[in-house]
Amino acid sequence: MTATVDHSVERGLATTKVSPPPASHKPAARTPKSPGPRRPRPSGRRGLFASSNGKKAVMAVTGAVLVLFLVAHMLGNLKIFLGADSFNHYAEWLRTVGSPALPNRTLLTITEIVLTLAVVLHMWSAVSLARRAAKARPVKYAARRRSQASGYATHTMRYGGVIILLFVIWHLLDMTFGVVNPEGGDATPYARMVAGFQPSRWWVTLFYLVAMVMVGFHLRHGLWSAFQTLGLARRYRALKAGAGAVAAVLVAGFLAAPVAVMIGVVK
Repeated sequence: MTATVDHSVERGLATTKVSPPPASHKPAARTPKSPGPRRPRPSGRRGLFASSNGKKAVMAVTGAVLVLFLVAHMLGNLKIFLGADSFNHYAEWLRTVGSPALPNRTLLTITEIVLTLAVVLHMWSAVSLARRAAKARPVKYAARRRSQASGYATHTMRYGGVIILLFVIWHLLDMTFGVVNPEGGDATPYARMVAGFQPSRWWVTLFYLVAMVMVGFHLRHGLWSAFQTLGLARRYRALKAGAGAVAAVLVAGFLAAPVAVMIGVVK
């Protein structure tokens, strides 16, 4: 006897779908990410000098100190046109100002220290900003762009700074200490000035002229950069002309005495 199989039951079992258990409505808890080690924040002073704005501020302050010194020094040099007594008296006053309450050369020593710090910090900030700019743009542009930085300033600021530094060293040895001056260190300031720029020493006057022109370029570019930093670049023509005028007056004032000695006006 053959057993019969109910195929309908098998079909029903085959078509029956087993539903999965209901998922929980609560979201799975996420493991919080570790924030990692925190970098220590630099102190306020260190952070200021490490930033570009801080270095620009150092450059601006030291530049202002140097400009004030240049103005005072130029006015003092122009006293040579008032005669030997006036020029020597001015030089003696600088050496003995504050005496007898203060030792001699107090003002000169303080001025020398401030100027040395200003020059060192000014050069440091300039080099640091130049290196940071080079790192920010390691690849040069395929085509040159005309900008304020791509003019004369870019080509003269670096080499002009070296020329000015060499000139300052020579000027101190010549006019202050008299080591390379024909009259020597025991002569009066007026005698050293006249002897230092004699026609036979035309190369000294030429070196002086080149250094002063470089100073003018630096001053013009520095003033214009300060105007840009202060957000005054909208008045482009007026401010640029003003910076050029200040630089030209200083250069002319410094060149007046050496040229006058060389052509025989001051003897």
